[in-house]
Amino acid sequence: MISGSKLFISACLVATALTSGCASVPMASLDDDAQAKTFAVKEGKSSIYVYRNESFGGAIPITVALNGKLAGQTGPQTFFLFEVDPGAHEVSSIAENNSLLKLNTEPGKSYFVWQEVKMGMWMARSLLQQVDDAAGRKGVAECKRAQANF
Repeated sequence: MISGSKLFISACLVATALTSGCASVPMASLDDDAQAKTFAVKEGKSSIYVYRNESFGGAIPITVALNGKLAGQTGPQTFFLFEVDPGAHEVSSIAENNSLLKLNTEPGKSYFVWQEVKMGMWMARSLLQQVDDAAGRKGVAECKRAQANF
């Protein structure tokens, strides 16, 4: 059985990891970052932005997948841009929990998904939330583009 002081120390360590440090993830070029922030959508495509504009949980990289394919990980103040064919898509955020968000995209439109980081029992948790264009563009502007695996 864990004593009260050991439990308190463990909780403090988890809280410290969630609120300090900075996860390092592969980053896209400055040109790719700037191009993504024009919010131009390629003809016949849809754009899905997944952004994490918080520093909370900064020491913890969080895995992102699109349609079951591992895209990579986000760190604090990072985002992914996925240019996809219009239709049904599923964004996954994999941490202590799995958060799933289904989108049905239309050609010529951008979709913004906020990856909110929350405190979990042993590591970070996340929650994916679709946000409107104004909130999404503002959130992406606060971030740098991470390099996706595809």
